[in-house]
Amino acid sequence: MYEFKFADIGEGIHEGQILKWLVKVGDSVKDGNSLVVVETDKVNADLPSPVSGTIVKLGAKVGETIHVGDTLVWIDESGTATVATEVVPEVKKPEAKPVAMALSEGKEDNPAGVVGSIEVSDELIAASTEMVTTDQIDVAQTKVLATPVARKMAADLGVDITKIKGSGESGRIMKEDIIKAADTKKVAPTSVASAPVIAMPSFNEQEVTRVKITKLRKAVVNAMSVANAIIPMTTLMDEFDVSALVKLREAQKDAVKLQGVKLTYLPFVAKAITMALREYPIFNSSYDHEKEEIVFKSHINLGIAVDTNDGLIVPNIKDADGKTILELAKAIDNLAEQSRARTLKLEDLQNGSFTITNYGAFGMKFGTPVIKHPEVAILGVGGIYKKPIVDSAGAIVVADMLPLSLTIDHRIIDGADGGRFLLRLKQYLSDPASLLLRLK
Repeated sequence: MYEFKFADIGEGIHEGQILKWLVKVGDSVKDGNSLVVVETDKVNADLPSPVSGTIVKLGAKVGETIHVGDTLVWIDESGTATVATEVVPEVKKPEAKPVAMALSEGKEDNPAGVVGSIEVSDELIAASTEMVTTDQIDVAQTKVLATPVARKMAADLGVDITKIKGSGESGRIMKEDIIKAADTKKVAPTSVASAPVIAMPSFNEQEVTRVKITKLRKAVVNAMSVANAIIPMTTLMDEFDVSALVKLREAQKDAVKLQGVKLTYLPFVAKAITMALREYPIFNSSYDHEKEEIVFKSHINLGIAVDTNDGLIVPNIKDADGKTILELAKAIDNLAEQSRARTLKLEDLQNGSFTITNYGAFGMKFGTPVIKHPEVAILGVGGIYKKPIVDSAGAIVVADMLPLSLTIDHRIIDGADGGRFLLRLKQYLSDPASLLLRLK
């Protein structure tokens, strides 16, 4: 019997709601057939079956919430099992089971069980404590249930994962548990006294209004907490004369509009970034704190921060360096539309390598954008504005200036490297012909 569980798919997604079942008890399914649509914080994920077989039992009803580790569906791979007559009434934290039943017939959680690339791990099964000493029991109890994602986060935050009480299924340690432990560690005093409890000040409840945050906002809170706790960030700012770019865009926007494309300045910036990333690959990497290694990525998946009514979503353009400026413009428009309509696919959010946030759309010039962990840099794009400058001939002219803010992970990127990266962007954006010469 195969237990298909809701796996840890990353991106701060820890729970979901059953939106629609695509199968019923007794149905035969093949490996890859869609089973269920799950609404998560950021996307509606269509989950495929990891095996072929017969549906024996469904783990939750439409509208119910499931958490990472909960069983979505039981699938008989042999075709001989007796099917259940109804759906399990509700999703609950499972009761304690004998050790022999802790895993489904000795099978591992299948990484292909969720759309997109995921990270999973075998659950650690506690050994029997019969005929062992107290010291041996203490050692055995240090084993914890946690995914590689959670273990990596704990290592990055300097948190002892064996001392955390997990809030997930069977005591599984969730990312929220690690963040909470890291925050407690920050405020812990150096003395042996217990850490103080940081509480909100008291309010006159008649004078305030409390509003529960959305699932998406909760995901943003967690992402910002992780990034600020792990990454020592610094931001470099500069502005460039992009008068030539403004003229080019003005001359071409109407013709491009006839092709159904809205030509903004962001696709030009995106193209310049992809070209600069190939020259400075350190900005397209991640830092493995546990192994003390820099992970250079062969792909450039360019994240675009999109403002929605519920919060910030960062989908990414896959293989952005292989696209023309017009193709980038179409991709940016499509991702923005899908983000606001909540029709993104899970893979649209995964495996980003560098992110752009465009606060210039709201009239801002400079900012200090926050890196999207585990990336190592993010570029903030301000609004183009006119400013008097002294040109190369010594004359005072009015130029179109583009403000940029580059936030870097100072563990592996030095300020000088950040300066060189910004200078390269300046060279590309000040001379837009250099962008057009590289059609691909």
